[in-house]
Amino acid sequence: MDRKEKGSNFMQQAAILAAASIISRFIGFLYRIPLTDILGDLGNGYYSQGYYIYTFFLIFSSAGLPAAISKMVSTRATVKQYRDAHRVFEVSLIIGGALGLFCSLLLSFGARAFAGLINTPEAAYTMLTLSPTIFIVTIMSSYRGYFQGLKNSVPTAVSQLVEQIVNAVFTVALAWQFSKTSIAAAAAGGTAGTGIGAFAGLAIIIVIYNMAKPKIIRRVKLDRNREDYESDFSIVSELIKTAVPIIIGTAVFSLTNIIDIFMVKNILINSGYTPVQADELYGQLSGKYYVITTLPVTISTSLATAALPSIASSFKLRDLAAVHKKTNSAMRIAMILTIPAAVGIGILGTPILELLFPKHSGGGVLLQVGSISILFLALTQISTGMLQGIGRVKVPAFAALCGALLKIPLNYIFISIHELNVTGSVISTIFCYFLAAAIDVYFLIKYTNVKLDFATILIKPMAAAAVMGVACYTFYHSSIFLTENNTISVIISILISIFAYFTMLLLLRGLQRDDIIELPFGSKICYVLEQINML
Repeated sequence: MDRKEKGSNFMQQAAILAAASIISRFIGFLYRIPLTDILGDLGNGYYSQGYYIYTFFLIFSSAGLPAAISKMVSTRATVKQYRDAHRVFEVSLIIGGALGLFCSLLLSFGARAFAGLINTPEAAYTMLTLSPTIFIVTIMSSYRGYFQGLKNSVPTAVSQLVEQIVNAVFTVALAWQFSKTSIAAAAAGGTAGTGIGAFAGLAIIIVIYNMAKPKIIRRVKLDRNREDYESDFSIVSELIKTAVPIIIGTAVFSLTNIIDIFMVKNILINSGYTPVQADELYGQLSGKYYVITTLPVTISTSLATAALPSIASSFKLRDLAAVHKKTNSAMRIAMILTIPAAVGIGILGTPILELLFPKHSGGGVLLQVGSISILFLALTQISTGMLQGIGRVKVPAFAALCGALLKIPLNYIFISIHELNVTGSVISTIFCYFLAAAIDVYFLIKYTNVKLDFATILIKPMAAAAVMGVACYTFYHSSIFLTENNTISVIISILISIFAYFTMLLLLRGLQRDDIIELPFGSKICYVLEQINML
């Protein structure tokens, strides 16, 4: 490993992935505004039902690949076994490609049958247009996992950005074009943009790989002084053992979404809603609640992904002090960013929807009630990354299964209450993520003996967010009273809330120097804060 790569550390990789993910998610969030304007809640219902079934197949083909490949490559690169590390990539490319092709064909030929099973024939078009994307994403996952295992997050970041930009353009354009035919056709046109974007992302990362290939091959050749190399069989065996628990853990949550498709619609109809009303309410749940509440968790997901190779390397080298430091740092940054997001979305749920979707603004109560799920989902994501990094990949799968098993009966209880309708699904989701997060964090502490600094991870961010919440509520209602303009009031409230939160966090010493130093111009920021005695 050369000097540049040695200088690459956990927080730098996290920052790269987080920045790319934030920008990508922001682009994805922005295009959902005109998309919802085109599709409405009913079209969002068709779009999401097909998309979730596609996601389920995608998980089985590629969900475990980036994390598994990243971990396997990282552990080999750490001890300079570059030939074996590259062979991991080559083998995973073949295995993943074959599995991705199989799942693509299965979804393509079974689209109408799956749409019939969920009692939404209109979703078949969405599944058909999405089916080739599975193969494309699976191939791309192998490249991303390989580069992340080498502690180089730039290729993943660049491919994510290209993928999302192309996706946004074609999703809106095709949805608008096909809306002239029908809502179902518009939903299918929108999902076609996903495949086109994925193809663009794959093309970019292949170009990056080919540019880096001479250096990669040079390393591989330098590693040929060893006589013993891993067999393809041992690599496949380890890949399966590492990826399968990750796939199972991810699939359980995806399965819960698919069960929601069956349960939400059927229970709503039994409660007196018409099929069209049920699809519209499901469209609010999937097209607004899930889209908005998962946006802040993107940062946590990025941290978890970036943490994998770094944690794996430190754990392999028995550097437990580094494992503990990185775990606390990742947890702290994740909570510092997601806790205020949860509070802000909870307070401004309805005004945010009125700002973003003026033509289809229903569903604010889903955000108000379900904002707390942001915190628990973030904890689940980041602790999952830590556990995978230390080789305890079965724990997140077990935690996810427990959460899903709890959610299913709670769906029956809460959705059946006519006044709650889809809000019942949101409530059951909160319990689901809470249980999964509790299990993950418990076993993380047990297996690493890490002493989590709950003061800086939870207590101080919560205290600062409480003050922020009061400021947000007060300024929004004062502004709406004076201006009677929702857009101005929301924007002012958000800006004031950000200022209030970080001011309180600094006063409470909730941010540490090591966290800030990794930010752009971090050294200068630290200097200024130290001069005013706030760090």
